[in-house]
Amino acid sequence: MINRVILFVMDSVGIGALPDALEFGDEGANTLGNIIKKENGINLKNLRELGIGNIDDFEFIKSVSNPIGCYGKAKELSNGKDTTTGHWELVGLPLEKPFRTFPNGFPKEIIDTFEKAIGRKVIGNIPASGTKIIEDLGQEHIMNGSPIIYTSADSVFQIAAHEDIISLEELYDMCRKARDIMLGDYAVARIIARPFIGAPGAFKRTPNRKDFSLDPFKDTILDKTVEAGLDVIGIGKINDIFNGKGITKYVPTKNNTEGITRTVEFIKADNKGIIFTNLVDFDSEYGHRRDVKGYRHALEQMDLRIPEILSALKDDDVIIFTADHGNDPTFKGTDHTREYIPVLIYGKKIKNNVNIGTRETFSDIGATISDLLGVSKLPHGNSFMTEIIEKD
Repeated sequence: MINRVILFVMDSVGIGALPDALEFGDEGANTLGNIIKKENGINLKNLRELGIGNIDDFEFIKSVSNPIGCYGKAKELSNGKDTTTGHWELVGLPLEKPFRTFPNGFPKEIIDTFEKAIGRKVIGNIPASGTKIIEDLGQEHIMNGSPIIYTSADSVFQIAAHEDIISLEELYDMCRKARDIMLGDYAVARIIARPFIGAPGAFKRTPNRKDFSLDPFKDTILDKTVEAGLDVIGIGKINDIFNGKGITKYVPTKNNTEGITRTVEFIKADNKGIIFTNLVDFDSEYGHRRDVKGYRHALEQMDLRIPEILSALKDDDVIIFTADHGNDPTFKGTDHTREYIPVLIYGKKIKNNVNIGTRETFSDIGATISDLLGVSKLPHGNSFMTEIIEKD
């Protein structure tokens, strides 16, 4: 019945604190709602038409009388609020045990092993904002060639280096060596290359970021889709998040604009299965940097392109707009926030104006995708396909 599902992740666009947000220090977080409050409004005409203002208990956008899509929200079952955890749960793999974090930096034995592997001393080794730490340590890095190591509230080992001091090839090789080290008891979800350019006082991160993730430890809906002989096309950082597992083709992107453009191109192309897109700018450029105005503008720019996306859909396509966690730019700190995610579904064979309610896990999305495509199911998640699909 359904030929293809486009899973469109608006990275970090949460819509309100989860019931357990207090345990994460995130009580009161609401990425989209607090942006709207701070900015005294937002123009998301097309998301409104899909039904975002009709989602239960989301009072920050006016509802419409007859949304063209189905709508609801989902809780995160996994004990985390990071990119990897969110994306894995979306496709049927919630985590029982959270990835390890290092709120005080990495232990000496890890740093010693890493320095020996790369043949350089490192600087930093603290939790920090990525832009702030290159501002603070960038000049020292240029003078002595030491890569900057830092982490965050997420399970990440990040390596920042100036592209004129350490080449991209060497930086990526450092990340591979770190990936080999950060396993077992020290396993982190992602090793991230964070290249930058510029002079002291004017450093700027480049689009050449690269993530080195763990393999998902069990199959996801992506694997089941590939086993069925269908395509799984990753756009943006999707391939990195899954370390290539369950991906048949991928294209990295430099920003949201390119991510949307490539998504439309693949929708118009001849493929079957899943197109899986991540728009990372909301998170990396605006959420972590606590840039409320920038976040609002990026959302409005994406919203303007939704008609282009929808008009490219074929009759047997379904698109799901969602997120992976929150990152409230009005909130304290610089880290992700534990939030509900929106779920908006549209397609020619999808009913109008159906409230799917509050889903108990992101994996309900993955379970629904498996039903829509007719591929093998996983143990986690309850499909809402029968609620949203038009009967033939």
